[in-house]
Amino acid sequence: MHRPHTILSCAVSIDGRIDDTGPERLRLSNDADFVEIDELRATCDAILVGAGTLRADDPRLLVRSPALRERRRAQGRTEHLLKAVVTRTGDIDPASRLFSTGDAGAVVYSSRAGAETARRRLAGLPSSHPPAEAVDAGDPPTARAILADLAERGARRLLVEGGGHIHTLFLTSGLVDELRVAVAPFFVGQQDAPRFVLPGAYPHGPSAPMRLMEARALGDVAVLRYRLGGEDPE
Repeated sequence: MHRPHTILSCAVSIDGRIDDTGPERLRLSNDADFVEIDELRATCDAILVGAGTLRADDPRLLVRSPALRERRRAQGRTEHLLKAVVTRTGDIDPASRLFSTGDAGAVVYSSRAGAETARRRLAGLPSSHPPAEAVDAGDPPTARAILADLAERGARRLLVEGGGHIHTLFLTSGLVDELRVAVAPFFVGQQDAPRFVLPGAYPHGPSAPMRLMEARALGDVAVLRYRLGGEDPE
């Protein structure tokens, strides 16, 4: 299958939570890690999140560093990445910052009915916004269909940034090449706090473990990088 090299990146607590149950986004990382993630984004062609992340965080998914944006321009690329959102229902808010920022556009992946719903919602976007479209990626959407479509759009490297349902979708598909996890030095301890992944059939279980490529400290945050498949990254 022709597809982008796929990297999944996430910050978690010691007990595997990606947020708490409070109204504000829980900070699970530090400034040094944010700089590294910005560098990682700048090496990729597309970035993907789920609709839950879109609703909860209203992310822009931009390359923040002016120097990194300039480097991308010098390479003949857009300053920012193509943005992708996965939703089963197509129930997205066109006023989300994801659709009004950046210069590479956005793609919403959904079921056939969900894609129709998303197209209706996106139809009212101002012409000054970057282009956005909706694509049928199966019912429910599959990682394989999403990756195939991104490859057709010229994406060679994809960064997946959550949340838990999306992590599960991609990791159970066996189509993730690298996993980068930043581990915060604390517990969340709340039963209903969102998890890194959900129960599922993961190809990398005890009999087929991932390969640890790197383990290091960024202050009190531990950064772990694993290879799951494909070629070793440069």
